[in-house]
Amino acid sequence: MAPSRQLLRGPDGQEYRAESEGEAVAVDGTAVRVRQQADGSLRVDAGRAQRAWAVAAGDARWVFVDGQVFVFETDRPAGRRRRAAASHGSLTAPMPATVRKIVVSPGGAVRQGEVLIVLEAMKMELPVRAPGDGTVASIKCGEGDLVQAGQELIELEP
Repeated sequence: MAPSRQLLRGPDGQEYRAESEGEAVAVDGTAVRVRQQADGSLRVDAGRAQRAWAVAAGDARWVFVDGQVFVFETDRPAGRRRRAAASHGSLTAPMPATVRKIVVSPGGAVRQGEVLIVLEAMKMELPVRAPGDGTVASIKCGEGDLVQAGQELIELEP
């Protein structure tokens, strides 16, 4: 199998180059050993062993380590890049989760990066942010609802 290469960008704009081949992973040239565990978690050895969970949803990578949530966007090579996320359309659940808090209401204006809804998965809070400026057209879930990966949560209009 050919090595996988990704450019990851954190919410602070910091970029990380990740290369993987089997259990061998290097982040910015630093070797990290990652092993899949029976419960679906990952054992990450990078100086000290830690347990992590990772979920991919489109171009986003959600990583849960030590009670913290890290969200990374992947950059695709030129020519393979998908169109940038529009400020309208559906926002969907990245994984099975419980809706803990809905911050917006229908008709409300939102700005790019603003938290719209807070989900909880694996005992961690997951803020779902607006991909661009727009208006909330509808909310398709309620606080306390259990949602599945890919389920529509909020519909946005430009």
